[in-house]
Amino acid sequence: MSILTWTYIIVGATFGLYIYIAWLSRVKDTKGFYVAGGGVSPLANGMATGADWMSAASFISMAGIISFNGFQGSVYLMGWTGGYVLLALLLAPYLRKFGKFTVPDFVGDRYYSQTARVVALVCAVFISLTYVAGQMRGVGIVFSRFLEVDVNTGVVIGMLIVFFYAGIGGMKGITYTQVAQYVVLIIAFTIPAVAISMKITGNPIPQIGFGGVIEGGTHGGRFLLEMLDAINQDLGFAAYTSAYGPGQKPMIDVLCITLALMVGTAGLPHVIVRFYTVPTVRAARLSAGYALLFIALLYTTAPAVAGFARYNMIETLNNKSFAEAPQWFKDWEKTGLIAWLDKNGDGMIQYRAGAAFKGKPAFTGETGSLGQRLVTNEPAPTPNELYVDADIMVLANPQIANLPNWVVALVAAGGLAAALSTASGLLLVIASSISHDLYYRIINRKASEKQRLLLGRIMIALAVTVAGYFGINPPGFVAQVVALAFGLAASSFFPILVLGIFSKRVNRQGAIAGMVAGIGFTMFYIVQTKFLGIKPWLWDITPEGIGAVGMVINFAVTFLVSAMTPPPPQEIQDLVESVRIPKGAGAAVDH
Repeated sequence: MSILTWTYIIVGATFGLYIYIAWLSRVKDTKGFYVAGGGVSPLANGMATGADWMSAASFISMAGIISFNGFQGSVYLMGWTGGYVLLALLLAPYLRKFGKFTVPDFVGDRYYSQTARVVALVCAVFISLTYVAGQMRGVGIVFSRFLEVDVNTGVVIGMLIVFFYAGIGGMKGITYTQVAQYVVLIIAFTIPAVAISMKITGNPIPQIGFGGVIEGGTHGGRFLLEMLDAINQDLGFAAYTSAYGPGQKPMIDVLCITLALMVGTAGLPHVIVRFYTVPTVRAARLSAGYALLFIALLYTTAPAVAGFARYNMIETLNNKSFAEAPQWFKDWEKTGLIAWLDKNGDGMIQYRAGAAFKGKPAFTGETGSLGQRLVTNEPAPTPNELYVDADIMVLANPQIANLPNWVVALVAAGGLAAALSTASGLLLVIASSISHDLYYRIINRKASEKQRLLLGRIMIALAVTVAGYFGINPPGFVAQVVALAFGLAASSFFPILVLGIFSKRVNRQGAIAGMVAGIGFTMFYIVQTKFLGIKPWLWDITPEGIGAVGMVINFAVTFLVSAMTPPPPQEIQDLVESVRIPKGAGAAVDH
């Protein structure tokens, strides 16, 4: 059967499963809608958290960035993995013990202020919308290739599906849907990795094959990483395993990106809320451990997938004539995510360092239709003629390696599972922030369960619409867009959550000032550098890493303002001590 037929079968079956689970888990009360009734088992919550966490950025884009940037692309891997350890150790059990539905709920009660609640609510909505835009782009990319529709149509299809099972089932439906989505995405990621590792190195364990020796072919007997270094340098790129050098990110930027991703992870509201779905604090700790295990299965495989994909892409495309180009190239070319511009008129695809186009190619004009290439007859040295969007590498990887069509379709289903699972969790954060934290806690304390559920579903619909717009008009690759969300979380929530748990002296004035200063600086820098064309001006730190600086500003402002203003009331200080001290060691209470 063709790839398209297999895709319809596998994607259709998985979507049917998700919708069926959501329908079975549909809820009629707000506790079920927001925290799944608080009765999810640690194992199921660990799998759901893994799916919630491993978004389109993890499944689709992270390996793509590592594939093109080598060692420096691993900042995403290090930041996201390390961040989850911070979350599990510093925040998850304590927030669960506090017993509130949402992060704004915690901020509002801990800092005894409706203003603090509203500031946290605004931060949560901004973070979640930025993050979910990356997921919508991932959905559009998958659909554009495998269902042969344009990216915009793919985004719209994804919007409708997410709205259905997030709106009907709430957190309960999302949780059990995410368990199924984790199973789909991890199988889809590991099967091709194992198969390609066997083909290239003869080792079925991708993590070992990545550092192994190539079997057969012109490069037989040489280490894969050694060959990637040599190939990269021959084509004008930095060595694949090199850390820092000409044309690469400075060390300060790598440090800031890694730190922003780590602390941003620990401040992401859609991940934190998962720990409210289990019945006890002990269950929260257990589910964090399970989630870290499930996440590690994909994250330790991603560098291998990246290396295999780059090696195979260059081997199958570089210095080949267009007539010899493999079918995968011609299939993906139709999506506009890979393109060839014959600059010297020799009919050969030549991949080198440098941009093939000014910006992204304009497929309706600059490059012409499939098979008709604009010839510019540029002089030597040979320029780069190939444009490749990094986000296609994981999805194209099985086809590049000539794996069976059903594996190609399975990877498409895995990419969709990753994107949709995270999107649904983010949409619920937006809905709960508006309907619970704003409407119920501030505007109308007498609102009925029915009114709050209806408003929550309306908010999901509005959030889906906004996210869809930014999915169609994204400001970068999936992982880059998601990294901006992490920077916003790092600069707003992480300091306030940590200080709210571990400091009795931090007060509402400090928390409000810190959040506003941190996220305000970070958003100002991101807008300048991403949308206004201003070059990074602070130590060459890119927008993806500026959240680390925003976090430092948040901490500093919070401490300074708190020191200059009266301490929190005694009951708040007692509450902090109760949450922080383990049960049995004092006056702590397991909520």
